[in-house]
Amino acid sequence: MRQQPSAWTAEFYVTSRGDRVVEDFIDNLSTRDQVKIRNYIRLLCENGVKLREPYAAPLTNHNPLWELKPDPHRLLYFAHAGRRFVMLNVFRKTRMRILARHTDTAKRRMSEFLERENDRQEHSV
Repeated sequence: MRQQPSAWTAEFYVTSRGDRVVEDFIDNLSTRDQVKIRNYIRLLCENGVKLREPYAAPLTNHNPLWELKPDPHRLLYFAHAGRRFVMLNVFRKTRMRILARHTDTAKRRMSEFLERENDRQEHSV
């Protein structure tokens, strides 16, 4: 019998000062929107990198960034070692295209996250 691979996990970006910017944004939404977002995250964790439209899609020219699409919101994330998804940015989508400031924020946060991860690994050795 073939064993199922372990599920993915999702974690939320936290600033170097400890601010939980993504979680705080979600926590301040209506209960209905919170439930929808958390259901999309659950689907992502259950399906891993195989989750596609209409739930998730890669951001063109911004690999390895992806978008999770619980209308009217978007979560920008990337897949990381250890079967983890890191939620970098969340916002209410108001235009057809995602604004550059949202992708720029996600790219900056991803760099900061990876830098902190590398620092932790170097100090633990």
